[in-house]
Amino acid sequence: MSSERKEAGIEDPTSSAQTAVEHPENAHYMASTKLPQDHPRALLPNAPYYVTSRGAAYLGGSFAMLQALPDSVANLVVTSPPYALHFKKEYGNVSKDRYVEWFLPFAREIHRILADDGSFVLNIGGSWNKGVPTRSIYHFKLLVALVETIGLHLAQECFWYNPAKMPAPAEWVTVRRIRVRDSVEYVWWFSKTPWPKASNRNVLKEYSPDMIRLAKNGVREAIRPSGHVIRGSFDKIKAGGAIPPNVVEEQFSESMLKSGNNAANDDYTRLYKESGTKIHPARFPAALPAFFIKLLTQPNDLVIDPFAGSNTTGAVAEELDRRWLSFDEVEEYLLASGFRFDLRQDALF
Repeated sequence: MSSERKEAGIEDPTSSAQTAVEHPENAHYMASTKLPQDHPRALLPNAPYYVTSRGAAYLGGSFAMLQALPDSVANLVVTSPPYALHFKKEYGNVSKDRYVEWFLPFAREIHRILADDGSFVLNIGGSWNKGVPTRSIYHFKLLVALVETIGLHLAQECFWYNPAKMPAPAEWVTVRRIRVRDSVEYVWWFSKTPWPKASNRNVLKEYSPDMIRLAKNGVREAIRPSGHVIRGSFDKIKAGGAIPPNVVEEQFSESMLKSGNNAANDDYTRLYKESGTKIHPARFPAALPAFFIKLLTQPNDLVIDPFAGSNTTGAVAEELDRRWLSFDEVEEYLLASGFRFDLRQDALF
């Protein structure tokens, strides 16, 4: 592993395979718990760090874990790996010029483990170039490589509107006032084939007041200047809700996937603080995996997050009756992620 990656705490997929760490109390837990026959714990040879009725979390290298999985087992991989940020984070992040090289080995394994109708959802943030008020295009280079080198299909580009993001870099946004606040992150939906399993009926949002008014008063058939044909059936609201846009938000009530990642009063954060454990500094909100789990999977499907962090994905999958697997290298984060399942450390194992 290079000194840069080692100091940043970043996993090097080219290094020798790592063995998952087993909590000393986990063997007793496993011996006293009868898991369902199709529990995803059976897919990996290593002992999990902890298990729930629907999934398992593993402490160890994400690349080694992905390599150990059988082919075509995942219905959905949804994750947010460390970004290539200009300012280094304590949880580690890879430099922009090496990011594509670093991530592609993970991507090859993700492509291999996806079912033919499976999807890969990648949340990735942008970055500024050093010393100048211009943006890096590292994430666009990654997008091209995932399609042209790995062979994934870009099913749709989506966005996460994060109103909690700080106005950074301060030099350009709040000091010189020559740039605006960056509040949107990319969420790319890839698929193994052009026809992944998906149904927007599972993520319908409430009809807007205007749509309800149109349904009540009716509309006249017309052709808009754009060429779109407005038919008499346009005002019918029998579907049970409106089709959401490609920008995710907490309540699906506006035009974006709008959700902050700085909640200070939710149960998870409260339990984290009470335990004296250090909270993960880059959590993504439950609304993000929830939207794509509902859109792209069915109950009992398998959802995997190879860069789990605080394991938001696993907790959401559990709540939505999906099987799940989550991997992370940092024991402190993974141990405290049990709080998402309303588990205390003395009851977790």
